[in-house]
Amino acid sequence: MRIALLGRTQTLLETGKLLKNQGHEIVLVATGRPSPEDTVAVEDFCAAASEWGSDFLDRVNLNELTRLLMKLEPDIGVSVNYPTILPTDLVEAPRLGILNAHGGDLPRFRGNACQAWAIIVGEKRIGLCIHRMVGGAVDAGDIIAREYLPIDDATQIGEVLRWIDTRAPELFLESLRALSSNPHFVLERQSADPRVSLRCFPRRPEDSRIDWRADALSIVRLINASGSPYPGAFCTLEDKHVIIELAEVAQEIPPYLAVPGQVLEVSSQFVTVACGEGAIRITKSLVQPNAIPLTEIVRSIRARLT
Repeated sequence: MRIALLGRTQTLLETGKLLKNQGHEIVLVATGRPSPEDTVAVEDFCAAASEWGSDFLDRVNLNELTRLLMKLEPDIGVSVNYPTILPTDLVEAPRLGILNAHGGDLPRFRGNACQAWAIIVGEKRIGLCIHRMVGGAVDAGDIIAREYLPIDDATQIGEVLRWIDTRAPELFLESLRALSSNPHFVLERQSADPRVSLRCFPRRPEDSRIDWRADALSIVRLINASGSPYPGAFCTLEDKHVIIELAEVAQEIPPYLAVPGQVLEVSSQFVTVACGEGAIRITKSLVQPNAIPLTEIVRSIRARLT
C-alpha cells in the first residue's frame, strides 16, 4: 500500500520502518514539534523521509497536509499522536482513510493520558487499539485491531509505554493486512453512547504532587502513573523537592496516630510515610537538586513530607 505517516513518537517512526520493510511505500511523512517526553525529534522523521524518498512536512499545517494527501493519493494514513484533531476532508483524503493507534481501551478510555488515568483509577487492563479516525472527533471510529495488557497496582507507566512501543507497529501491520484482504473489515464498531466512555483530559506535571491526605493505595497508583518518561510524583521535605519513583502500600503497620506525611519508619532500604489511610513504603526516591535518595537524607522520625 501507499501510506502517509502522520504524527510523532518513536512508536510512529518504528511503525514506518516496519511497514517499509514489509514492502509498503511511505509516500508522506508529516510530523510536528515533539512532546517533552518524546525520544525522537523532527530531524529523525526528516532523515527517515529522505531515506524512504517520501514527501516531508515538518510542522502542523492542516491545509498543506490536506493538499499533500490530495496530490500524493495514498491508500491509507497511519497516525500516532498527531498534535491536533484532524478535520473530515483531511481524514477522508486517503482512499481507505486514516488509522490511529490509541493507548486506551476504546470506547471506555478516549482522549489524553489514558494510560496514566487507567493506572490511577485502578483498571485491571489497558487496551491498545488501531481504529479508523473520524474527522473532528476524538478517538472515534471503527476498531480494526486491539490487544490488552493486564495491569495491577505495581504496574508503572514506563512498562505500559514500552509495551505500546513494541506492539503498535505490529498491530498496524496486522490492520493493513486485514484491510488489504477486505477494505471494509471491522473488528468492532465503537458505541456512540456517551455513557459507555470516559473522556480523559490532559495531565500536567503539577498534577503529580502527592496529597498525603489521600489513602495509601491511591498515592502508590499516582506514583506509578507519573514516573519516567514523565517528571514523576513529588512532594517536599522542608524546602527540598522530592521525586518519588517507587513505593508500595506498607503492610502490617502497627496502629498509629500521625499527621499525613509523617515519617513513621526509617531504614537504609526504605522510608515509611503516613497517609490519610494506611501508609506507603518508599523504596526509590530522589531529593533535589543533587538526586540523593531519601534514605540518605531522612535520619529521624521527626521528618515530615508535605
